[in-house]
Amino acid sequence: MHVPDGFIDAPVSVAAGVVAAGAVAVSLRGARRELDERTAPLAGLVAAFIFAVQMLNFPVAAGTSGHLLGGALAAILVGPYTGVLCVSVVLLMQGVLFADGGLTALGVNITDMAVVTTVVAYAIFRTIVKLAPHRRRTVTVASFVAALISVPAAAIAFTAIYALGGTADVSIGKVFTAMVGVHVLIGIGEAAITALTVGAVVAVRPDLVYGARGVTARPLEIRDSPLAPAAPGAVARAEAPAAEPATAESTTAEPTTAEPTMATSRTPEPVAAPRRSARHVWWAGLAAALLCAGVVSFYASASPDGLEKVAHDKGIDQKAEDHAAKDSPLADYGVKDISDARISGGLAGVIGVGATLAVGSGVFIVVRRRRATAESGRV
Repeated sequence: MHVPDGFIDAPVSVAAGVVAAGAVAVSLRGARRELDERTAPLAGLVAAFIFAVQMLNFPVAAGTSGHLLGGALAAILVGPYTGVLCVSVVLLMQGVLFADGGLTALGVNITDMAVVTTVVAYAIFRTIVKLAPHRRRTVTVASFVAALISVPAAAIAFTAIYALGGTADVSIGKVFTAMVGVHVLIGIGEAAITALTVGAVVAVRPDLVYGARGVTARPLEIRDSPLAPAAPGAVARAEAPAAEPATAESTTAEPTTAEPTMATSRTPEPVAAPRRSARHVWWAGLAAALLCAGVVSFYASASPDGLEKVAHDKGIDQKAEDHAAKDSPLADYGVKDISDARISGGLAGVIGVGATLAVGSGVFIVVRRRRATAESGRV
C-alpha cells in the first residue's frame, strides 16, 4: 500500500506530512513510557522484522498480492507509541534506500500505514482483551482480529485522502469499493502473520509482549518462611488446650514451646520472578528476519499489491511520478550491478534488515536514555 509520488496533490501531501510529523512527535514522548532496558533493543528488532516480512508478498486474488503492513504487530509487541515509530522507520528506509513509496508521499504513507493501522489495531486489541477471559489464547485471538480490521481501515483512510487530494479524475466510490474489497483479503494474511508471531512470542516469553502485560501474568507465588516471626495467635495454637498431670517423664523433658511456635508461623512472603535476559529471543527474531528477507523473499508473489492493482485498473497510476531515489543502488529491492536475481534480491533484503535494525535500535535507545535521564533528574 505504499503510495508513490504523484498520486496525491501537494497541499494534501503537505497536510499529511504535518499530521505524520505530529504523530511521530507524540509517539516519541509516549514511547518513553513504553520502553525499558529490555524492550528498547527489541523494538529495533520489531522494525527490522516488519521490513523483512513486508518483502513477502502473498497472492490474495487473481493477479493481486498483499503484504504485511505491520501496525498491529508492532503495537501489540512493543506498544502503540513505539509501534508508530517502528513502522515509520520501516517506511523511511524503504523510501530512501529502495525507492518504495514516494518521498513527497512519505507523510501520506506514515499517516496511513503507521498511524491508522496502529491506532485502530491497538484499540480493537485492548477492547477484546478487556472483555474476554485473561488467557494466553485471548492475546492471540485479539491479535488476529485487530490485524484483520486494521488493513481495510488503512484502505478506507487512503480513499479519504485520495478524495481530498487525488490527482486523477476517477470515481471515489469505485476506488473505495476496490480498495476495501481487496484489502479485506489482504487483512486475512496480515491477521495470520500477526497472530502466529505474537502467539510464538507469548508462548516462550509473555513478559516481552507489551499487549500481554496483565493478561498472561502468573499469580503471585507465596512461600512460608521458617524464620518469620510468629503470626498473631500462633503461640496460643501451639499450646496444649489443657495441662496434664505431671509425671516423671514430663518433669525431665526439655521445654519445647519455642520450636512449635516457630514451626507453625505462616507469614506469607511475595517472591518476585527473576529477571530474564531477552537475548535468545532477540537472536531468534534476527535470524527469522534475515531468513525472510534474504531467502524466502525470492519466492514472494510477483503480482502487484492491492494499491498497485487498483491504481492500474482505475487509471490512478497515470499520474505517478518517477521516484527521487530511482537511481539508488538498492532500488526495487535489488543490488545494482549484480545480475543474479537471487543473490541481488537476497543481499538487498539483508542490507535492508541491517539498516532498519541499526536506525530503529538507535532511535529507541536514545528514547530510552532520555527517559532514564528524566527519571534521574526527578530523583
